[in-house]
Amino acid sequence: MARPDQNQVLRQLPIVVGVLAGSLLMINRLLTPAPSGFQARSDALGIIVSALLILTGLLWQQVQPRPPEAVELIGEEGFELALDLPDPVKTELAWASHLLLTNTVTRSLVVYYQGRVLLRRGILAPNSEVKPGDILKRVLEKQKPVYLVNLKIYPGRVEFDYLPENTQGVICQPIGSEGALILAANAPRSYTQQDETWIAGIADKLADTLSRSPLVSSEA
Repeated sequence: MARPDQNQVLRQLPIVVGVLAGSLLMINRLLTPAPSGFQARSDALGIIVSALLILTGLLWQQVQPRPPEAVELIGEEGFELALDLPDPVKTELAWASHLLLTNTVTRSLVVYYQGRVLLRRGILAPNSEVKPGDILKRVLEKQKPVYLVNLKIYPGRVEFDYLPENTQGVICQPIGSEGALILAANAPRSYTQQDETWIAGIADKLADTLSRSPLVSSEA
């Protein structure tokens, strides 16, 4: 369900007031057969003020654009962890995923490391298998994040069939040189630069933890 725009009424208020005031002035002028000079000047001033209100409202529509509309992702909510991971690694993954799901627009996430899925959490797609496509391969090779701000406009979106089908935005954040943190948002263009910096920091922390885990390292 889309989150309502809390500023919508404020943005439209000047336009509504301007149109209403201008309409009342026109009606009053039509109902007055022989207006006095004072009334004519007052009507002209009122029309100017009404026009300024309408112009202000239109400018607010540009200066304060509506935020991107969120959707309810399709899938079942769940939390899946690889069973053979050491307890400290499980705790670290649970902590990191909880922070991302509660403090960002992320609604679904996958931790892919050394060729397998270590964690899926949030709204889960039926497909749990990650087959790296061109985008994820580029992230793994170059170790640089990719932010797809509006997933539906990218032809490469088909590779993310392990995310909810109506995912709006995706961040692929490298976890060291061997994995990636894949985040799905429920609204396009919704991650801020501060979010991206914070996500990178969490991914670096996961990379350090996973690289120190004997079981995970032995899977390479």
